[in-house]
Amino acid sequence: MKNNIKKIAVVIALGTGFIGCSKFDEINTHPYNVNDALTQPEYFFNKSLTDAQQDPNIAERIFVLDWKTAGRQHLSSGLAVGAANDSWSAEYWKYSSQWHSNIHLAIQKAEGQIAEDAAFEYTANMLQVSRIWRAYLLTEISDNFGPVPIENSDGTNPTPSSTRDVYYYALAELKDAVNKLDVSAPTDDRIKKYDRAYQFSWEKWKRYGNSLRLRLAMRLSEVEPAKAKEEFEDAVSVGLFIEDAAHNFTVAERPGWDPLSGVMSRSWNSQVLPTTLNNIYIGLGGIPSSDQLSNASMQSYIKPENYLGKKYDRQFTLMTNDPSAGYWLDGLPNKIDPRAYKAFFIPGDFTNPNFLADNNEAKITTSYLVNAPGDTIKLDTKFTWNAFAIGSWGEKGSKNNMYNVLVGKLPALSQTFRGSTNSRIFFANWETYFLLSEASLRGWNTGTTAQEAYEDGVKANFDYWDVGQYATQYLASEDFNRVGTSVKFTHTAEPEAGKDMIYIDGYSNANRTVTIKYPTNNLYKNGTVKNDALTKIITQKFIANLPWLPLESWNDHRRLGLPFFENPAIEVALTNMPDLTSANYMTNSIKFYPQRLPYPSNFKSGSLEGYNVAVSLLDGQDNVFTPLWWAKQN
Repeated sequence: MKNNIKKIAVVIALGTGFIGCSKFDEINTHPYNVNDALTQPEYFFNKSLTDAQQDPNIAERIFVLDWKTAGRQHLSSGLAVGAANDSWSAEYWKYSSQWHSNIHLAIQKAEGQIAEDAAFEYTANMLQVSRIWRAYLLTEISDNFGPVPIENSDGTNPTPSSTRDVYYYALAELKDAVNKLDVSAPTDDRIKKYDRAYQFSWEKWKRYGNSLRLRLAMRLSEVEPAKAKEEFEDAVSVGLFIEDAAHNFTVAERPGWDPLSGVMSRSWNSQVLPTTLNNIYIGLGGIPSSDQLSNASMQSYIKPENYLGKKYDRQFTLMTNDPSAGYWLDGLPNKIDPRAYKAFFIPGDFTNPNFLADNNEAKITTSYLVNAPGDTIKLDTKFTWNAFAIGSWGEKGSKNNMYNVLVGKLPALSQTFRGSTNSRIFFANWETYFLLSEASLRGWNTGTTAQEAYEDGVKANFDYWDVGQYATQYLASEDFNRVGTSVKFTHTAEPEAGKDMIYIDGYSNANRTVTIKYPTNNLYKNGTVKNDALTKIITQKFIANLPWLPLESWNDHRRLGLPFFENPAIEVALTNMPDLTSANYMTNSIKFYPQRLPYPSNFKSGSLEGYNVAVSLLDGQDNVFTPLWWAKQN
């Protein structure tokens, strides 16, 4: 396929400093001011790939405060209650433009060398790798805003294309680039340092390009199932995917303040356990906490399986369809998904090396509930496990000190992901398996079965978390979690309407019983199903996406309405979510979940014509709740 000059915005000058390979600053000055031989495609590729890791300025805003919030990978309101931040979007738009500009220059340079018969042995493959990376970048920004430009018009503002056209283009690019990648071609050792992901292993890039094609094809499954099936099955016929941990697309992070700093490294971001994930974790897989926790002092804190906790309905919101609303667990759950204790540290577990040690607030495990003027209830959060509903808690929130200071009171993201010593994952082997599983379930030709691929995906993710010893027991479990889903693939019996539980009245200390109903997910099959095969697949994919792929978690929920996301609390009306009211908060609607980022004001002010075209292609208003072309429309 002919590569036209394409990008998101006008080409950004490259005279600014580069954060990457040690001698790049000496080489990559402005391309029009140096000898042409010094501007090789790998330099521009490296800068695009490196910068797209997101420095702390953009990572905190987009990755943490937008994607992780919308994807329910941590507890935060913000975008999840419809409050988009224009300045954050403007920064992301600008940064993304630079990433696109550089990958465009890599493609342009490679094409020029090939046309002039001045190419190296690796140049043809460099061109295909650059096209694959551009396809990712293009769909990433489209998944945030919707219609975006594909083509550049040499120095003027480019015209946006529809989301459908963006996806059709990206899928075609991936198919052509993957087919043209020659895995037998040599890789010059001198250029390996310019590829932080694969060191220009052509086979691994072919695997990534093909797995990425599976992801994008599946995105069309609800809006254009025939096209999705065609693209997916064609990618399957290539036969190379990311199927082993050694194939995973990862980029190593490092401490500091540059694009390679950890995307979740800002210590002031609490990143505590979200209610969505907690309701999925608890009970799922049937693995007892007593088998998982090596800290002997925690054993006495583990509660009976049918124990909800203490009920404090004066300080905890009840106006949400979170099945755990109103209860505070004064200990640890009896059974829980074994990845939970790896991903989040337990409050008060100061000996845990992954405890958030550099945050003094996290070491305070005492909190208070205001019962009446001069009357407080003291709570000790040490070795407890809780999550709160997002949204507006109104007066109840003002009476709950934990609601205002979450760090140290709720489980929070492990230090292993905060210390800039990990590797950011863009695509992992478990995602390939879950995609193959979903496709097999839809009756597409995949070369595997839905169950086999599902179990392979779970096992791959368990290996990543180093909990593989539980995989066999976990995959055989018929235990339901708090939203009525089990693990065993063939166990599709629906749960009873509710489960009898015991709790303690927090004010009188009296023992009580209650039947907790499993929540109804109106977004999926009109709320009639909680435990079918697709719900299991997406539930496991959602867990596995944590913490590196929050955008994909958001994408799946927008596409399918899975897994179950509880509604934000509405003790007081939410200004940015007017459709959610005290009359309908027990039902789900796409109007209760963000669907996109509104276009930033700098796009509108910089190109009013382009902005108007983009909005016209949205098929809706330029706001948070207009669904994208491939997402659920009602």
